[in-house]
Amino acid sequence: MQKHPKLGLIEHFKDLPDPRVDRTRDHELIDVLTIAICTLLCAGESFNDMEDFGKAKEDWFKTFLNLKNGIPSHDTFNRVFAALCPQAFGECFMAWTQSLRRAVAQEIVALDGKALRRALDADQNSKVIVSAWAHSNRLVLGQLKVDDKSNEITALPRLLRALELTGCIVTVDAMGTQKQIAREIKEADADYVMALKGNHEVVHEEMKSFLDATVQEAAAARPPGMQPSAAVAGLATLQTVEKDHGRLETRTYYQSAVLDWFADREQWEGLQTIELVEAKREVGGKKTVERRYYLSSLPLGVETFARAVRGHWSVENSLHWVLDVQMREDESRARTGHAAENLATLRRLALNLLKREATKKRGIRGKQLNASWDHAYLLRLLGVPI
Repeated sequence: MQKHPKLGLIEHFKDLPDPRVDRTRDHELIDVLTIAICTLLCAGESFNDMEDFGKAKEDWFKTFLNLKNGIPSHDTFNRVFAALCPQAFGECFMAWTQSLRRAVAQEIVALDGKALRRALDADQNSKVIVSAWAHSNRLVLGQLKVDDKSNEITALPRLLRALELTGCIVTVDAMGTQKQIAREIKEADADYVMALKGNHEVVHEEMKSFLDATVQEAAAARPPGMQPSAAVAGLATLQTVEKDHGRLETRTYYQSAVLDWFADREQWEGLQTIELVEAKREVGGKKTVERRYYLSSLPLGVETFARAVRGHWSVENSLHWVLDVQMREDESRARTGHAAENLATLRRLALNLLKREATKKRGIRGKQLNASWDHAYLLRLLGVPI
């Protein structure tokens, strides 16, 4: 069989420290990792899938892997991922992702956590992985597991320090809306958009009271029938309307740079504006109205703020939904040692490979099927020019 050139992906992981002692290394670490990532790229999920996939494709794998002792068993895959240092694996992952990333002005980077619901024993809480999702690049830039008996707040600063965020707009949900996080983001030469909810009861009520009153004032000052636009009563506004499958949603974005009334404004590093998003939905004749409030270091510019909010919402559909529905992350029961965290990194690595490949105009599942049928396409995903 023809030998393939070195795979671009493998080159980024060749120096990853092997956690095993020499006498237990029947299979090279890079062979284990490559078979594992190929399994996920072809819609496999478990350690048993990795063994079966490897055996089915053994002749093909031998065209670019050593496989000195054949295909590893499912127990070997389990032991390796349980022992592999998640910090070192994550650093290799982030370095590789950075090599793929395109420069995008004011790239939206959404930070959000997701629980690994079945990767636990009876007396454990769910493990939570915090990911950084680059909206325009459609890449997971990095991820960290939240420490046991802690929450996302402890992981966010470590993840922020590990990422290159210069010029980006970092968005966080209410859990991550903390003064320390705002400071970390500004120190990374980035801007922030932070959601406010009841966990910041005083600030949330102050913002709600001011913005609700200002919106009411703006509505009273606007001529009848005129849609929100430009700036009225010190408020910049933008309205969008979406219709889809019987659902009508009207979103109005409000932004104000009036902060002299806010006593704690100096405690939020770089704070320049506050915002409100009002979402009116009509489905099957039923109408609902929801308002969300935000703190931001962005200067006045409601279009940029609206883009940041929409970019953050995309993390659910473009990342979390795909991980759960297409890659069945919530069904994974890997729990020994670091296996759950390392498999979470591997899934995000596979998702990045699938999303960046543009020759197949199909969804994630369709690309996985193509990779399972076509060795040339699988090699393309792994970084070999075809």
